[in-house]
Amino acid sequence: MRAESSAIREAARRIAPLWPLRHFVAVNPFLGFADRPFHATAALLRRVARVDMLMPRAFYRRAVDDGTIAPSDLADALALAVSRHWNVPAEVPSFIAALAADRPWAEQPFARVPTVGDVLDSLAAGDRIRSGTAFMIDEISTFLAAYFDEGQSAWRLPWRELRPYAAWREAIRFDRNPEVYGIENFRAIVAALPADPYDAIAEIARLQGVPDRALVDYLHQALASIGGWAAYARYLQWSAELRGEDDEAIVDVLAIRLSFGYALYAQHRGDAFAEAWSRAMQHAAVEPRDERMTFDPELALDIVAHDAYERAFQRRFVAALRAAPLASPEAPEVQAIFCIDVRSEIFRRALEAVAPQIRTLGFAGFFGFPIEYVRIGQHHGGAQCPALIAPACVVHETVAGASEEENERVLSLRRLRRRAAKAWKAFRSAAVSSFVFVETAGLLSGFKLASDSLALTRPVHDPSSDGLGRSERERLGPDVEPAHFVDFAEAALRGMSLVDGFARTVLFVGHGSSSVNNPYASGLDCGACGGFTGEANARVAARVLNDPGVRADLRARGIAIPDETRFMAALHDTTTDEVRVFDLPASDPRFDPLRAALLEAGTHARLERARRLGVTREWQIFQRARDWAQVRPEWGLAGNAAFVVGRRARTRGIDLGGRAFLHDYDWTSDPDGSVLASILAAPLVVGSWINLQYFGSTANNRAFGSGNKVLHNVVGAVGVLEGNGGDLRVGLPMQSVHDGTSFVHEPIRLNAFIEAPRDMIERAIAATPSARELIENQWVHLFALESEGRVHRYCGSNAWAEIERGPRNVAEAS
Repeated sequence: MRAESSAIREAARRIAPLWPLRHFVAVNPFLGFADRPFHATAALLRRVARVDMLMPRAFYRRAVDDGTIAPSDLADALALAVSRHWNVPAEVPSFIAALAADRPWAEQPFARVPTVGDVLDSLAAGDRIRSGTAFMIDEISTFLAAYFDEGQSAWRLPWRELRPYAAWREAIRFDRNPEVYGIENFRAIVAALPADPYDAIAEIARLQGVPDRALVDYLHQALASIGGWAAYARYLQWSAELRGEDDEAIVDVLAIRLSFGYALYAQHRGDAFAEAWSRAMQHAAVEPRDERMTFDPELALDIVAHDAYERAFQRRFVAALRAAPLASPEAPEVQAIFCIDVRSEIFRRALEAVAPQIRTLGFAGFFGFPIEYVRIGQHHGGAQCPALIAPACVVHETVAGASEEENERVLSLRRLRRRAAKAWKAFRSAAVSSFVFVETAGLLSGFKLASDSLALTRPVHDPSSDGLGRSERERLGPDVEPAHFVDFAEAALRGMSLVDGFARTVLFVGHGSSSVNNPYASGLDCGACGGFTGEANARVAARVLNDPGVRADLRARGIAIPDETRFMAALHDTTTDEVRVFDLPASDPRFDPLRAALLEAGTHARLERARRLGVTREWQIFQRARDWAQVRPEWGLAGNAAFVVGRRARTRGIDLGGRAFLHDYDWTSDPDGSVLASILAAPLVVGSWINLQYFGSTANNRAFGSGNKVLHNVVGAVGVLEGNGGDLRVGLPMQSVHDGTSFVHEPIRLNAFIEAPRDMIERAIAATPSARELIENQWVHLFALESEGRVHRYCGSNAWAEIERGPRNVAEAS
């Protein structure tokens, strides 16, 4: 492989994938930097692209001033920095004095490894319209929106059968926009470049004199300048790799971006630009020392302050865990298995409070069944499993107990409704009919418009029930062959440490969210189910585990499920805190206490969420779910900060404020540590993706978030633009992390607390490379929960430090 090809692939790996809106899932925006330490990544991004990944310094000063950060937290963080030989004040008073000054930017007017656009922007005093970079991004974004369109546009790009770079070169032959804008000979410049994207990238780097040492950084910076579309192309590559294939769309996107930039480069060969470009390349050739923090000592101050901020949370959380009563009900009447999602913690706590005879457990919301679920009337389904893995099988939806003729009728109804909806949409948006649509249909739509505006009705139908009557909707379910799922069933039960002590009723409680007019709706559904609700997975799990043949096979493998145990599926709406149990016998009084407990727990959970949302009435929670003007139907996973792996007894009765992922695990039933290793490899990694997406969207929404939700326009059914142009936006909108007055999410790296012996945790870390990178490079903080309230912090390389008990901790926790 040529050096240029290696650099291209390395730069592409630094870009985190962006899932499309139809199954939007949380992604770690720093995914491509997991192999380097947190602090070194902060230094690299600031050096290469002048991008901050921490909060402004004033944020940490306020935390010191109001006592959130205690002197002991600063002392511990400083001790670590001094051990790394960072140039920061070693004493707490001196450090606080240094933190009082605002952080100055470095003297150079552009990034250390700039693109042509960065240099032109600096020469234009930041005026991106005058420099031409805004025009370049708009033109590239317009083309890529047409190329990657997933059905939103009525007009399709003619060259979609070609790779993106080849299609762009074909489109440019007819596009005079750049030349009208003032880029002379644009088409001729592009035509003279190599037709192969790899060759074009290498040739442009050579013509511009990019130093070999800086090539990866330079290509990364170019991709970052169109980071949204690069992220979507990276998603295509990620998805292809899960299928054992390859997709190089991101290489084409890079070639398009560099080719356009080279055309601007060819236009600006005057003395001012030549001198600025030469100086930029000299800066780029300097060997960095990111891990030693020598490039930006001011950044070291902020990283120490951030570390102290996180230690303050850890101190309070550990104190709360130590104060928990270790108790759980003997022989529970009902076991309810919820997703580990932080929103489940609120409902689980409420349910256990109103019904002590119910024991709740936590497990990833796909419940160990990685399926592709094809809804009735559709030809293709979605991957209802974590983004880290590919579906293992395809499950089709059907009407339970229906004849072939009845299923065909349901299919016909679904398809008829979809055709009618498509025809109606085409009529409203057609060139001629759109002008008379309002006049002819406006009055007829008045009542519906009023009821939708008052949030009395939904502006759109629930897609899962289109064309079906209520009785048919109730009977929808998976068409599965249980015997094919025995291995998954065993792995799931062992993964949640549920191998004995089964209750008479066991609920698999998936979760989804209710909102309308919300491009990010799938992002509020279950991330473990690929951005879909967990209903299908819960139904499959219950169907499989109720099968006598499966139970017989499990009994032979050491898991004996009593004959009287019945598994049922349920769906928790995290917006309204309603729980719908499927196939629940309406006339059986044995289930009346369960129904009552779920209803009462829902009321308690809604009241708690109402306080966070700033509303005073329970009914307003339901209204928000139907309000098409609501930018905050719920808070999603905002506030997430901890991941607890252990028995529910360690956390039961503690108010964790909806901030903790809770995964059940009993190390005594995992002698070889394989279950713990699987938890680290998937749930913990996915939890870190969620955590770091919220981290990035809070700390620097401009770079890692999607801006103002009110200004979003959906493009290509792929993602959103903020306004009517620019790059595709990534991450979460500001409204997902900010209430209009202050942030509701704290940018804290995930803190994993594992109830297991330290040597066992070490073996599990060694067995899971993906988790090991996150832990060793401080993207995730790790703690061991041991007996008698002992807690140890992982310090890297199998070293641990015990967290001492202290009166101050208990007092502050209370």
